[in-house]
Amino acid sequence: MDPELQRQVTQQRTIINETLRPQTAKLAISCRSVLGDRQALESLLRSVMRSLPYCKYLWVLDAEGHQITSNISRDGIQPDQYGRDRLERPYMLGVNETELDFHLSDAYISCNKRRPSLTAVQLIRNREGEIAGYLGFDYDLRELPHVDRLHEAEKCWIQAKGDPSIRGNLFNQSRVESLLDSRVDEIIALLVELMSCHGVFHGKLHFSSSRATIWTMDNPYNYRILDFESLTDPDICLAYPRREYSAMAVVPITKIAPIFAIQRELRFSDDTIYLRSGSLNLCNGMVSLNFSCDGSHYIPYDEFLAKDLGFWFGQSSGQTRVASIEAEVERICDLGCSRVNQVITQADNGRASPELAGLTAADSKEVLDRLKSIMAVYAAREK
Repeated sequence: MDPELQRQVTQQRTIINETLRPQTAKLAISCRSVLGDRQALESLLRSVMRSLPYCKYLWVLDAEGHQITSNISRDGIQPDQYGRDRLERPYMLGVNETELDFHLSDAYISCNKRRPSLTAVQLIRNREGEIAGYLGFDYDLRELPHVDRLHEAEKCWIQAKGDPSIRGNLFNQSRVESLLDSRVDEIIALLVELMSCHGVFHGKLHFSSSRATIWTMDNPYNYRILDFESLTDPDICLAYPRREYSAMAVVPITKIAPIFAIQRELRFSDDTIYLRSGSLNLCNGMVSLNFSCDGSHYIPYDEFLAKDLGFWFGQSSGQTRVASIEAEVERICDLGCSRVNQVITQADNGRASPELAGLTAADSKEVLDRLKSIMAVYAAREK
């Protein structure tokens, strides 16, 4: 469990312990003297119920774990629970080994309401110190006081294995080009634009099913599905108000494009192990990846950018082609839109430009394709 989440759970359990324990030992002594009298026991439980905040039910068991009272609540009693065998319920496990005669269970799903619950059990001992019964306190988690703030999840790399049947048949499959694959550069450019300038803080590309899901700052509780037609139409930028890059974002705006560029490479670099979907959340800085083997990764964006393709596919380390190409694209874009358009025009007319000097033909084509996709988005915005 996330350490911060565990800390808050522990804090909540401490509150229950401190609230309840001072009363349980005293009540157990009072119950001891009337253990053989159901009516007297239930009358006693009803009288103390008002002084137990948040408690849902009170009950008493005999030494064998059979219930010898009704369930007592603020709203009345549940006589149908009389005689119930509770010895095998999860909250009874380990009760007899407690040194304090008091045990607060882990959360479990209740039999009656099917809701997360907690139970505290106080041992009732006779005058010789032997266990004579058990006093139980049931709590519904939704009725307990909770912490004032949501816990901050630890941002660390998490890897999750998927369906074993998919992993077992991994080498019997290969990537089939999707519609999104066929126009991936312009689609990535469009998503980068939406995240940079239109308030989208979480974007996910579903490469295999040719769609995207996005969440916006203006309406974070509802996600939107963008189909292939929408993703290939820069006019959709008109449907999303222009927004300044959010101060809540922890991902630098200049890193959005490189992150999706690496996801592109993970999609195409291997026909057997390939990316099915990938996302970026600007506010928590996490990148998520789901591969053809059904394995998933959740990784901080800076760690993701630091890994080359050799890490993902077991190849030799060193600067990857994607990192090199992305650096060239960024360098040319820094020259301004006018110069970028000149570079594109010169290349289309078969003339060399100094900006592309030294690149292989394949890398030069890749850089030009990226530049054209970026400029197409800007052209659409200026219509």
